[in-house]
Amino acid sequence: MIKLIKFLKPFIFAIIFAVILLFIQAMSELSLPDYMSKIVNVGIQQSGFENTVPIAITQKQLEKIFLFADDSSLSLIKENYILIEKNNQDFDSYLKDFPILEKENIYVLKKVSKNIEMELDDVFSEFLFILFSLENIENNEFEDVESFFKMISILPENQKDIFIESFYEKITKIDSSIKYQASITFLKSEYDIIGLKTEKIQTNYILKTGFFMLLIALVAAVCTISVGFLASKTAAGLARNLREQLFKKIESFSNTEFDKFSTSSLITRTTNDITQIQNVLVFIIRMSFYAPILGVGGILHALEKSSSMSWIIALAVIVLSGIMILVFTIAIPKFKLIQKLLDKLNLVTRENLSGMMVVRAFNTQEYEKKRFDIVNSDLTKTTFFINKVMAFLMPVIMFIMNGTTLLIIWVGSHQIAESNMQVGDMMAFMQYAMQIIFSFLMLSFMFVMVPRASVSAQRISEVLETEVTIKDPENTESFDKNNSGVVEFKNVSFKYGSAEENMLKNINFKAVPGKTTAIIGSTGSGKSTLVNLIPRFYDVTQGQILVNGIDVRSVTQEDLRNKIGYVPQKNILFSGTIESNMKYGNENISDEDLKKITEISQALDFINEKNEKFQHIISQGGANVSGGQKQRLSIARALAKNCDIYIFDDSFSALDFKTDVALRRQLKPYTKNSTVIIVAQRISTIFDADQILVLDEGKIVGKGSHKELLEKCSVYREIAFSQLSKEELA
Repeated sequence: MIKLIKFLKPFIFAIIFAVILLFIQAMSELSLPDYMSKIVNVGIQQSGFENTVPIAITQKQLEKIFLFADDSSLSLIKENYILIEKNNQDFDSYLKDFPILEKENIYVLKKVSKNIEMELDDVFSEFLFILFSLENIENNEFEDVESFFKMISILPENQKDIFIESFYEKITKIDSSIKYQASITFLKSEYDIIGLKTEKIQTNYILKTGFFMLLIALVAAVCTISVGFLASKTAAGLARNLREQLFKKIESFSNTEFDKFSTSSLITRTTNDITQIQNVLVFIIRMSFYAPILGVGGILHALEKSSSMSWIIALAVIVLSGIMILVFTIAIPKFKLIQKLLDKLNLVTRENLSGMMVVRAFNTQEYEKKRFDIVNSDLTKTTFFINKVMAFLMPVIMFIMNGTTLLIIWVGSHQIAESNMQVGDMMAFMQYAMQIIFSFLMLSFMFVMVPRASVSAQRISEVLETEVTIKDPENTESFDKNNSGVVEFKNVSFKYGSAEENMLKNINFKAVPGKTTAIIGSTGSGKSTLVNLIPRFYDVTQGQILVNGIDVRSVTQEDLRNKIGYVPQKNILFSGTIESNMKYGNENISDEDLKKITEISQALDFINEKNEKFQHIISQGGANVSGGQKQRLSIARALAKNCDIYIFDDSFSALDFKTDVALRRQLKPYTKNSTVIIVAQRISTIFDADQILVLDEGKIVGKGSHKELLEKCSVYREIAFSQLSKEELA
């Protein structure tokens, strides 16, 4: 995977932007449980009271607080509250909001800053809890709370301090959140006495908090969609670039590289392997950055809610880790095997489809079905095994997550009963635990997907990093236009790859414009190998091949191949029309010239028989035309280039004798200024060749005209007599 990171360079800004959005998404989703906790704790249990600072409080209750307040607290309260009495000039306006003024005086909060409000909250949360405790705890010494406060007010200062200190010792053991809620409960009862509508406060708080939750959820959703878009665009762009680079690389391969990689393997690498990388990149961008942010944030928030229950999360993660490690140890080797099985399946399928005629001719359909079934079954079994492992994994994960939830509820309920935790905090802790486990799962699945993608990445890198054996020289030469089309072999020897012996040995000959050079020999003598050296499909092992006096390795492959019209031994047509195939080597050829070359190649007659003429559709590989028609169209395609050198590699074998003769008769005047090299199996095809080379076991064992070779070359004579009678050869 690391080797392919360089291909992500064009998408770096998209990835950075996606990471920023993922951070915003994670922070948004981490804040939602906290808001839910506030709705439960504040909106429901605290009736919407966000703090313990009274908007208004009766004079009687505030004077009770004064008994417990120190000088700084007393000063803070008096500075920020105003006493409203009947003789106050704004009495009537206050009376509308606070009906209790008809009976008793109240203190009303002035407009204060956020900092002052926080200081007042610290003071009132303590003092209101004291009032709540005194009103709800039974006391045997006094008939009621009022008697208690009268007693405190008449105590000497030192005795009052001792009494208050002992009272504080009794309440300090209670959890601060429980004390805070008790203070809120007391404040609510005070508001009911004053005449304030506490239901409205609660409703407003829940609606406001709910609105913020919806807003945050909307932000998270927008981030999720945006990240999905960026991830998909980046992954699709990377896949596009990889396919382009892979295709360009394959296009630059010589036959040596094609011998190393099978066609089916190259197809799998260009399609399935790149798709694997594309899919895993989407997952990496969307999850690998998001999961750590969510996991770390979830841990911090969970510890903030309850550090005493953190062992539950740790236990769940440990159990889950053990299961995931076990599953991955079993599954990852199988993922690596799948890619090899896909190669094999593609190979069998491709061979079966391309060789369908042979399969039917030999009635081996059942054999091919069994052959395909074996490969298909191997892939199915491996895939099924992985699916079974993954199917086992999901219920286990759900069991652990549900078990974790149950354990949190069980432990949390005990802490709530002991006044050490609030209900909203337990619910928030539960959600944070799920987020932590979920983030851990996302990271775990990376260990499944990344190794599989790494196999694909390695297979793609193998192709991209393959050293091409045939390259253009750094300092190129140009062809001599005055010596157009001369091909000369000087002491050429060639061997395939790591073969021990040369396939061609010490080949020397010269082919000149206006002359036809024919090459004949027994099967495996090296005829096609020899002509494949001219356009540099392979490079010579020893010696030189000169075109126009220039070594073919000294010019660019493009310049060299522009001079050559090549008809391969296996005729290939491309899907499209007859016209598009004819124009494959020369897009600018005129309609008149198009008809001329098809007439020379003896293809015009059958083209005219088609309803669409030159627009007749050619299916993939030319499957909808006969072998002879395909061969004639291939010859016409080469002639359309109108080049200096024509190579016909056994290109007349599918033609009947009459068509063969007619084609060669019309071909000669068309190629009178070009060098023509013909590889042939039939003696009749090369009767009139100006120069015939006879190959045997990679060596030239005869060179000359037909008559000369019949007299001097035993190999040629043997081939000739095996095909024609003495009378026909005369």
